[in-house]
Amino acid sequence: MNNQNFSIIQLVLHASIVVQVVVALLLIVSVTSWAAILGKLSAFRTVRGFNDDFERNFWSGTSLNDLYAAAVKNARSAGPMERIFASGMREYQKLRERRIADPTTLLDGARRAMRASFQREMDAAESNLSFLASVGSISPYVGLFGTVWGIMHAFTGLAGLQQVTLATVAPGIAEALVTTAIGLFAAIPAVLAYNRFAREIDRLAIKLETFIEEFSNILQRNLGVQSQAVANAAYPGY
Repeated sequence: MNNQNFSIIQLVLHASIVVQVVVALLLIVSVTSWAAILGKLSAFRTVRGFNDDFERNFWSGTSLNDLYAAAVKNARSAGPMERIFASGMREYQKLRERRIADPTTLLDGARRAMRASFQREMDAAESNLSFLASVGSISPYVGLFGTVWGIMHAFTGLAGLQQVTLATVAPGIAEALVTTAIGLFAAIPAVLAYNRFAREIDRLAIKLETFIEEFSNILQRNLGVQSQAVANAAYPGY
C-alpha cells in the first residue's frame, strides 16, 4: 500500500475480515446511538414544553374540573405532568362516585394513582438510556479487540519477510488502529448524551414529584373545606 492510499476507507478495505466486521458493527452502533440521542433530545424538548404549558394553566386559577376535562380531551398530546394530574383526578372522582367521603381515603387513592403514573412516565423517560450506557462502555473495548486482532494479523503476515521496515509494518498497524478510533467515535457521544439525559431525567423527576405534592395539598385543602361545610350543615349552631 503506498502513501496516497492511507485513507480510512482504504485502510478498512485492505484490513482483515474480522477487522472489517468490527468496523461495520461499530458504525451500525454509532448510527443507532445517534438516532437515539436525537430522538431523546426532541422528546425532552417536547416534554418541557408540555409541562410548562400545563403548569401555567394549572396555576392560572382554572378549576380542577375544567383542567381534568381538558386533560381527558387532549390525552394523546398531553405531557407527563398533565397525565399525572389526570390520573389523580380520575381516581379521586371514581372514589367520590362510590360515595366514599373519608378525606384520607380519597387523598391516598389519588396519590397512589399519581405515583403509578409517575413511575410510568419515568420508565418512558429512561427508555434507550441503558443502550447509550452500553454503547459508551463497550464500544472502546470492541474497537480495542479489532485493533489487537489487526495487529496480530499484520505481524503474522510479516513473519515470512526477510527484511521488515517501517514501511512494511505501518499499513497493517494503521489498519488495526482504525477500529480503536471508530470505537471512541461511537463511545464518546453516547457517554456525553447519557450524562446529559440522566441530569434531565433527575430534573424531570423532581419537577413531577413537586407537582404531586402541591396537587395533593390542594386536594387536602379542598377536602378540608368540604368536611367543614358538611359539619356546619349538620351542626349549624357550632
